[in-house]
Amino acid sequence: MEVKLAKTAGFCFGVKRAVDKVYEQIETGKKIYTYGPIIHNEEVVKDLASKGVLVIENEEELRNLTEGTVIIRSHGVAKDVYRIIEENGLEYEDATCPFVKRIHSIVEKESAEGKQIIIIGNEGHPEVEGIRGWASTPAIVVESHEQAEKITIEKDRKVCIVSQTTFNYRKFQELVEIFTKKGYDISVANTICNATEVRQKEAREIADEADVMIVIGGAHSSNSRKLYEICAKECENTHFIQTLDDLHLDLPKSVELVGITAGASTPNKIIEEVQNYVRINF
Repeated sequence: MEVKLAKTAGFCFGVKRAVDKVYEQIETGKKIYTYGPIIHNEEVVKDLASKGVLVIENEEELRNLTEGTVIIRSHGVAKDVYRIIEENGLEYEDATCPFVKRIHSIVEKESAEGKQIIIIGNEGHPEVEGIRGWASTPAIVVESHEQAEKITIEKDRKVCIVSQTTFNYRKFQELVEIFTKKGYDISVANTICNATEVRQKEAREIADEADVMIVIGGAHSSNSRKLYEICAKECENTHFIQTLDDLHLDLPKSVELVGITAGASTPNKIIEEVQNYVRINF
């Protein structure tokens, strides 16, 4: 039996950069806070907590801070968060992914020019909430065909469409097409991270030939969930797990290929454990 591991599985550039910044700051001996969990992976968050890193969940908690270093995670934050940090005289490390920073700049500029901002992404996701916080007028978040069909915008108002960096590329194109057919004056910024596109494409290709597919990722990881959705369409026997403890396989002898991929917030250690377990036991 062959085990095929996706080349792109595991930490992306932005996530690795953010996690490394936290561990670097721990060495300073200062009180360290992250604005939201640094990544959507419980194992990493637990390890950081054991080293004294605390998580700030919202702006109200941030306002109550009077000392310490705040680390802004790769998802980015709204403009107001920077203002609160500065008003409180707090130190901070900005680990916002450069690809997300680009979206903030686009949204800030285009909304200032009066355009209606449409964010194609998952409502409530921290990256999407951060992007919304850079629009000077309320942005619209769309994640389904049904939502896109129902939305109406003043005919004389120009529209700027951006995307959550980890959104499904094919679905993004389909949703943009819906707005295009409505006849709006649209400018589209394909802000899906190239690494996300490559990861999704590779996962789809492996799942297409695999008898069993394993997707490793955090329970709250948007990009990992999208990988699972993509793989499940190609391979009926697809499993979503967070760690090796979640893996309960009973493989028939007819299985020839097991594929493995992992979300951008999955540590290499977990990927290696799963890969080695499958190779040794099956």
